[in-house]
Amino acid sequence: MTRGVTNGRAGRARWAPAVLTALGLLAGACGSGPGSGTATGTPTVRQSSPAATSPTPSATTAVGSLVAGRYQPLWPFADERQARDWQESYRSGGHQPWHLDAERTALSFTQGFLGFTGVDRVVKRTVTGADARVSVGIRGEGGGRPGIAAVIHLVRFGTGPDAPWEVVGTDDTTFSLTTPRYGALVSSPVTVGGRITGVDESVRVQVRAIGSTRPLGERCCVSAGGDDAPWSATVTFRADPGRTLTLVASTGGHVAEVERFAVTGVRVAR
Repeated sequence: MTRGVTNGRAGRARWAPAVLTALGLLAGACGSGPGSGTATGTPTVRQSSPAATSPTPSATTAVGSLVAGRYQPLWPFADERQARDWQESYRSGGHQPWHLDAERTALSFTQGFLGFTGVDRVVKRTVTGADARVSVGIRGEGGGRPGIAAVIHLVRFGTGPDAPWEVVGTDDTTFSLTTPRYGALVSSPVTVGGRITGVDESVRVQVRAIGSTRPLGERCCVSAGGDDAPWSATVTFRADPGRTLTLVASTGGHVAEVERFAVTGVRVAR
């Protein structure tokens, strides 16, 4: 991802011996559990930034308030009003307590919102106050050590001890998404790019938004590879002016369908 004023990009995929048990299954989006439709735990080369969706998605969701005054709200809330609505329902009836769990929120974003169901475990978690980094990953090759697919950046949205976690981006290491810049105003078609280290990589780019179960635009696939080599793609999409979008770049195919990914948050120009 890009930097939510900082950056958030995908973490490294690593493969080595030792099996980690997959972390919980994803429940339905904003239903009875975390789900469909969504630290600096590893060394960060560059940050790309945060992203989000909403518990009560709307096809016409417009730009909402920034998270902590600086980050794009990517998932699961489109704006602070939605976060407050959840707080009220939680206080009155204990509704959807998973919003208070950074790990479950990160996995729900990955599996539910992005659709990367093979990325099914938390490898590392770092929480500092209202800021968290959760490294999500895949089973290691041959049952070995899990590989990190991305380091997801989350920030508490709103105030109070029950302020929910919001995904705002990813931290980049060997695979980054730095163009367009985090928080930029974009229009269709949009050029997306970054840098990558790897061999025979195939990069897929998607444009996603709260309230849409399918990508608003997609480009597959762009051949890439090398040592910190540049990659880029142009994607066409359809979205209402003012809407917050999550740009997603992913690569894989050696050990798993998705081995690394990065996201950034942008807005559609009015």
